[in-house]
Amino acid sequence: MLHELINIFNSYEQAALKGVRAVLATVVALEGSSYRRPGVRMLILGNGEMTGAVSGGCVEKEIKRQAETVLTTHIPKVMIYDGRYRLGCEGILYLLLEPFTPDREFINSFNLLVKQRKAIKLVSYFSKEDTASQNFGTCLELSTGLQCFRPEFITGDELQAFRHELQPRSRLIILGAEHDAVQLCRYASLTGWEVTIVASPSDEKGLRDFPGAAVFMPVLPEEMMLESIDAQTFIIVMTHSYVTDLRFLSRLKNARPGYLGLLGPAARRERLLNELMDRTPELDESFFESIHGPAGLAIGAESAQEIAIAIMAEILAYARGADPIPLKDKSGRIHSQ
Repeated sequence: MLHELINIFNSYEQAALKGVRAVLATVVALEGSSYRRPGVRMLILGNGEMTGAVSGGCVEKEIKRQAETVLTTHIPKVMIYDGRYRLGCEGILYLLLEPFTPDREFINSFNLLVKQRKAIKLVSYFSKEDTASQNFGTCLELSTGLQCFRPEFITGDELQAFRHELQPRSRLIILGAEHDAVQLCRYASLTGWEVTIVASPSDEKGLRDFPGAAVFMPVLPEEMMLESIDAQTFIIVMTHSYVTDLRFLSRLKNARPGYLGLLGPAARRERLLNELMDRTPELDESFFESIHGPAGLAIGAESAQEIAIAIMAEILAYARGADPIPLKDKSGRIHSQ
């Protein structure tokens, strides 16, 4: 996921300032099943620190041990980990361990794509052999060409290529600043989502009151910016004010986020939508059908923390086209691919 790669870059930049070397481990292929799928990454630093994970914790110690060679020789290698005898996952992992030395041009290109909410396209060159080669490595695919994790990297055409496209970071816009908004913000940021809090200009709160939030916007509903709302943007209306909720819904009538949720009971939702329909009779019926209200899955949530989990679970299920059922009742593989 993109937020994991962002954390890796942040850790690398801090380490580079101290002159600490780094190795990036990427799962580039999988045979069978595993805790996580190809594309997951972790950073191993020369001082022993690690950022990220590629499994539930079973593989990381071996990766750290084998990364010591790459830290010393500065030559990439492929590591094969057979989990059939160690993890019980019935899978064989192929991991690319490569020196991680992106230059400032690479980091600027990466940060610009993140800021512009564009897809990150990566390609890793490797072979399914437990061997080392200077021709192994990963590059960022841009319209202007390739930029690689190692500026001096040149690959060979005979190698396998693992292509991985990371979509823009999931963003949650919380319209409201009460206690339950704080809890939702906390859980969403822990999941790696970019959280924006939209509050009333008269509210005496700020970014410091919402741990994990990236942006705090004290604006009126009519002043809310809509241009950057995309399919990876999730919005939850939870101001606890009927009038303010109505104004926000009116403002959002032409927006098409990946999810639009409304806090509160069904009766309140019907009243809000009926009044919105009376005020804007030209509004397309599809807008009303797209609203998830009451927001959240029916898991018996009562506290603000539990309600936050229920809301996040519904957003994830809807965004990924999943039918939320107990995994014990799901036939076949846990992951569809």
